Parts: sequence; structure tokens; C-alpha cells
Amino acid sequence: MLLPTFIEDIKKYILFSIKKYFLCFLSSILLILSFAPFDLFFFAWVSLLPLFLFLYNAPDYKTVFKGGLIFGFFYFLGNVYWIYHSLYYYGSVPLFLSYIIVILLSLYLALYPALFSLIYKNLLRNNLPTSLYAPFIWVSLEVLRTYFLTGFPWALLGYSQYKFLIIAQIVDITGIYGLSYLIVLFNCFIFDFWIFRKKKTLYPLLPYYSIISSTILVITIFVLCIVYGLNRLDSYENNNKFRVAVIQGSIPQNEKWDFNKINEILNIYKNLTVKANAYNPKLIVWPETAIPFIFEKNRYLTEDLIKFVKEQNVYLLFGSIMERQKDKYTNSAILIDPNGTVAYYYDKIHLVPFGEYVPLRKILFFIDKLTVGIGDYQPGSSYNVAITPFGKFATLICYEIIFPGQVRKFYNKGGNFIVNITNDGWFGNTAGPYQHFSIAVFRAIENRKPLIRSANSGISGFIDSSGRIINKTNLFERKYFVSDIQINNKISFYTKYGDIFAYICIVFSLIFLIGNINFGGKKWLHLRI
Repeated sequence: MLLPTFIEDIKKYILFSIKKYFLCFLSSILLILSFAPFDLFFFAWVSLLPLFLFLYNAPDYKTVFKGGLIFGFFYFLGNVYWIYHSLYYYGSVPLFLSYIIVILLSLYLALYPALFSLIYKNLLRNNLPTSLYAPFIWVSLEVLRTYFLTGFPWALLGYSQYKFLIIAQIVDITGIYGLSYLIVLFNCFIFDFWIFRKKKTLYPLLPYYSIISSTILVITIFVLCIVYGLNRLDSYENNNKFRVAVIQGSIPQNEKWDFNKINEILNIYKNLTVKANAYNPKLIVWPETAIPFIFEKNRYLTEDLIKFVKEQNVYLLFGSIMERQKDKYTNSAILIDPNGTVAYYYDKIHLVPFGEYVPLRKILFFIDKLTVGIGDYQPGSSYNVAITPFGKFATLICYEIIFPGQVRKFYNKGGNFIVNITNDGWFGNTAGPYQHFSIAVFRAIENRKPLIRSANSGISGFIDSSGRIINKTNLFERKYFVSDIQINNKISFYTKYGDIFAYICIVFSLIFLIGNINFGGKKWLHLRI
């Protein structure tokens, strides 16, 4: 008797919860569909409306927190689920445990939308249009997520718009956070207008001019952004071009470090390079850790590779493991010039936690990283750039490309183009490689530099300084392709000044938060517009 009753109560509770938090779930689904590989980017512009409606009607802060957590959990689960693939197939983590890890990561990331929901609900008491404060709060939390605990700025709201290039052009001023701001602002504008029409007494302290003023402000912002975007898309800085080739070896992840396949892997890259070199490129780019040996430590294979580069009479950029000190290894990019000289190298600075090193190693001694063969990688410390006859560039390795603040540091004193080498074979055939590529689009726009991307298994491609995708590969293609790249010498506002817009958002967020604190029954700052 008790068991059937208990099961029935559980069913009722589940159905009740689904019904109660359906709007939160709906918002997360709309956002998931906005990102690659679905690319229904227009959904993002209305995706937060169900969440806002839920928060508006939520009776207490406990419900608000749960709703924000549910929204955030499914939002991030749908965008970072691919991590299980790396853990299970290449990290020797049992399938069930890999699912648990992804769930825990999604719950952690969901704390940011949950915190946003609490602040949003609290500020609703001021009876101000939400478009005046909610975008600032959202952006501030995205900035926090970018840097806190080494940072994981994946699935920032603005990344959903990599195909909406007219509006995306503003990121050369605001950074990616400006685009996130616009998306939240538009959602808030629609919500404010709908609530105002439905319940005109919503703003008892603010007459009609408040909603009218905010409407005019929002429309003006969007008109200016569109005009700016059209102007930037039609502008061409110069006609300086050079030809570059990208090699996508598509080496299976479980074969990359197989000692018996070293010659086979090198021959794949060499044969593709010879074919690409027939089109006379100035530069040929191989992916991250393309060569299956430690460069310079293995003298025979190093000399053989240098000999090959001299024969081809071309600049070759490739990824490799290097031993900088005894038993101290780095994930590096190396450029060999046509004379066989190492003209440039860069050691990856921002390493992947648990992928390339284990944080708190003494405490987490029972955990091993995903990369095989050697101990923890050592981070680089120098923002090295390559200076060549055809241009000046930096190399971002793997997921360094998702950190806008790091990329701009290479170019605040000049530069012509960006190179991103990566090995996305870890992700398999999931959303991961598509999202990783879409993020790279914004580094090109922010810094107004064309971007060359070489990925082991894809997606490789060329992106111009306005974010247009000139050409790209499919996943798991073994191929080369060649393109003429138009270089850009100018330094963008974002490159020069960084995340000023994001800092402004943080300041305004603090003003609203502090102004909403009660001291002795009175607000420290009485907010009126």
C-alpha cells in the first residue's frame, strides 16, 4: 500500500514541477537552438522572455533560485555535453562517471543564471524598466564566469550570433560582451513593453515618459549598431594579400601518439603539404601537436622535418610538444622558415585544467589529465609574435581562442592576422567543434584581423576581419586547402582598450545593487529615472 502511494506522489510532484518550471526549460531550449550547430540565432532575441515571465510571477526567492538554476542547467548542459566524449573515450573515465562530471559542471555554470535571476527579481521591486539594469547584470556575470577559477567562457550569449554579422560588428568596440548586452536588452525591451501594456500601473513611481524614454533609447542603440555594422561590413582596410595553406590531417585521436604510426602520420602531413605547396602559398599551417614526437629532443625526426621544409621552400607553422627544461614540457607552436631555421615559437599560456594539467595536484593525486605520454604541461609566459615578410601574427593554441582578453594582448602593439591551431579530435562528432569554430569568428572581428584556423579533425577554415567565413572544412576530412588572405594593419578600439564596456557594465551593476540595499528601512540610493 505504501509503495504505490509513494510512487504516485513522486509522479505528481514531477508533473507539478515540470508544469511549474516549464517556462525556464523553454528559455534554455530556445538558447540551445541559437548556438552552433543548430544556428537558429534569431531565437536568442526572444529566448529570455519565458524566463522573465516566470521570474515576474514567481512568489518567492526560493522559487526564483530554482527556476534560474533549472534554466541555467539545461542551457549549459545542451552546450557543454560534449565534454563527456573526451572524458569517456580518451580520459579513461567510466561512461556513467563522465555523465556525472558533465552534470556537475552544468550545475556549477547554472549558478550564474540562478544568481542573475535572484538579482533580477530583487530589482523588480524598484518598478524600473528591466532594460535599464538586467543587461548590465547579465554581462557582469559573464565576465565573472570568464575569469573565475581559471575561467570557462563557453556559450556566452553573444556567441550565438556569429552568422548575424551586421549586429556582430560592434564587438570591435565592446568585445563579445556588448553583443550579449544587446540580446538581453532586446529581450528586456519586449518584456517591458508587454508588461506595461498589460498592467499600466506597473510603474507607479514612473509616469509614461519612463517607458517611452527607455523605448527611444533601445531603438536608438539598435539603429546605431546596425548602421555601424553595415558600414564596417562594406569597408576594406587595404588590398595587401598573401596566400596561405591549411592542412587538416584528421588523425584519429587514439592513433596520434602510437609509436608504430609515427612515419605514417608524418607522411600524411608531408603529402598534403606537397600538394598544397603547388599553389605557391607563403605559409603552410599544421594543427596543434601535429607532429607525433617531441621537437628537437628527437634529433633524427627533427632534422628530417627541417630538411623537408627546406625542400618545399616555404614557411611551415606546426604544433608540437617541446621540452624547455629537463622533464618540463610545453604545448608549443613552432615556425620554420624556408632556410630550415626556427624563426618563432610560442608556448601555450592558458592550459586546459584536467586536459593539460591537474590543478591542486597534491590533493587530487588520484586524477590524471586527458593528454597522454608525459606529466603536466608547463604554461608559457611570453606573448611571442612571429614577424615574417608577409606579416606579423600570433598563434593561439586550442581553447585559448575563447578568451578575448588574452587574444588582444598579442595585438595591442600591432599585427596583421591571427592563427589558431587546435586538436578538436577530443570532441568527436558533437557540437563542440562547431561551437569552438564559431567562437573564433569573434576574435577576428574584435581585433579586425583575418583568422587562419588549422584543426586536426576539423573545423579548419579562413575568416576575414569582418567575421565572414571564407572557407571551412567538414569534420574528419583529410584535406588541404589554400586561400588568399587580406591582412589588416589597424588596431581596433577593443584591441587597444580591452573590456572597457564590460567594466562599465560591472560599475552600473554595482550601482543598482548598492542602491537597492536597505539601511534602517531606507535605500542608500533612491533610484529614479
